Amino acid sequence: MLRPVVPVLPPRLGALLALELDAPFAERLRRVLEAAARAIAALCDIDLIKFEEDLPIDGTADLSLWEEMAPIVGSTIADVNAMAAEIERHFPEGEVLIDDRQDGIVTLARSTRADLHKAVMEFGMRVRDPAVVGDRWVLITELQSFRFRFRNRIGAMVFEIATRLGECKRREVEPGYDEALASTLVVRSTTADLRRLMHTRIHKVSEAAAEDVEWNAQQIDKELNAFGRTAAWRALRAQDKRVIIEFRSKVRALAARGPALSKVDVLRELEPFVEFVDTFKSINQRELLAQHDQEILASVGVVLERAMNSSSYDDQHAAFMEAVGFGQSLYGRNEEFDGFLRKLRKIATTPENLPGEVEQYLVLMASLANG
Repeated sequence: MLRPVVPVLPPRLGALLALELDAPFAERLRRVLEAAARAIAALCDIDLIKFEEDLPIDGTADLSLWEEMAPIVGSTIADVNAMAAEIERHFPEGEVLIDDRQDGIVTLARSTRADLHKAVMEFGMRVRDPAVVGDRWVLITELQSFRFRFRNRIGAMVFEIATRLGECKRREVEPGYDEALASTLVVRSTTADLRRLMHTRIHKVSEAAAEDVEWNAQQIDKELNAFGRTAAWRALRAQDKRVIIEFRSKVRALAARGPALSKVDVLRELEPFVEFVDTFKSINQRELLAQHDQEILASVGVVLERAMNSSSYDDQHAAFMEAVGFGQSLYGRNEEFDGFLRKLRKIATTPENLPGEVEQYLVLMASLANG
């Protein structure tokens, strides 16, 4: 399998390394950080979507699936082991460093190596467990989870090392940070729309006349089909996809009943599914998004203050639209704020309504910051 071309270290990380006065130490550290960049790129490069196509809901696996996935499992383990070996090669156990700062960096790298080694052993045992190998969804979930945990663990090591070299932000020094953030933002915004659609649908089913129940079931199927074609679907966890596919299969079976379908039957399946999609809100707890949102809230606050202090409509409108642009990446964090952004797409700002929109935006930003 051809490996992707690994980009050079992020500019800020390279600049921090260049400031290191101990050139031999800086070079050893560079080799370790480049190995980290390679590992992150390799872990992010695994595409499991083809293994999910036409996957039975019961997930029953056979030997052919394991034979297909075994090379990916093996290369995943090899990529992480290569990263650990690079740490051992350049910072072997037993080496004593007099400089406290350098010693702290090396201790951090060795601690990461120990964590990687332990977790690789545990992962190797898990993917040999018959309960895992015998279920396609569980096997894919294990691989996804391993990739996610170790991409984050290695990225955290790079950032922590960088902070010991000098002042920096995580996105400035962590390889692949922007790509990981973009993917997570897509999942947040798209699953927020899915939650909204399903809550709307449960309300419509509850109030539907008997002759409209079948149509509502068909709409649910269409909405889930559309969700399955989004970019978010690729990044979604396998176990979440499984629940969605199972529910969609049940909805199709219900819709096939035709006019005889009752709203009670639809609601019996829809209500627990709505509870499930509500769990997607937990994505806001990810550290990656927490850091991003904090930065965006600060940026929006500065721009809105400029809008408030602008004397002309044109300047106020320009600043407000800039703040709205920043705020788009917060979509999915709060239902009220999401509704505000959707409203702005439908109405035009005027000299009469702009001050009110700016004030409402400020109130919502304060609520997000406190929430």
